[in-house]
Amino acid sequence: MSEIQTRAGGCLCRAVRYETKGDPFKAGLCHCADCRKVTGTAFLAYADWRPEMFRYTGEVQVYQGRSFCPRCGSRLFSLSEEQAEVYVGTLDVIPSGISPGVEAWVKRRESWLPPLSGIPQYDEDPPKAGATG
Repeated sequence: MSEIQTRAGGCLCRAVRYETKGDPFKAGLCHCADCRKVTGTAFLAYADWRPEMFRYTGEVQVYQGRSFCPRCGSRLFSLSEEQAEVYVGTLDVIPSGISPGVEAWVKRRESWLPPLSGIPQYDEDPPKAGATG
């Protein structure tokens, strides 16, 4: 019987720590304006777990659904009833073993940044699971 993988991460000052269990159900890159502002760079690398597979300790502040450390300012994750979206750069072990499965808002991707090959590319948001049309 194999052991469920656990990943840990947190903020720069270590006041906030989190842990995920198992593999994410979704991972990707997003080039939208909000994600670029949140990260201060050209895109956000994220991985999503079900809420029951995520826990954190420490105090966070939340702005528009995005949690960050009030002490050092590190942006960490976004929580909702459907998912815990972790910002991959905040994981402790890098490389993380998490590969993007989708690239979104590619119409805003920097021209010097090549597309990731072999994964779906979307000009804006990808369709929701189960959506048709």
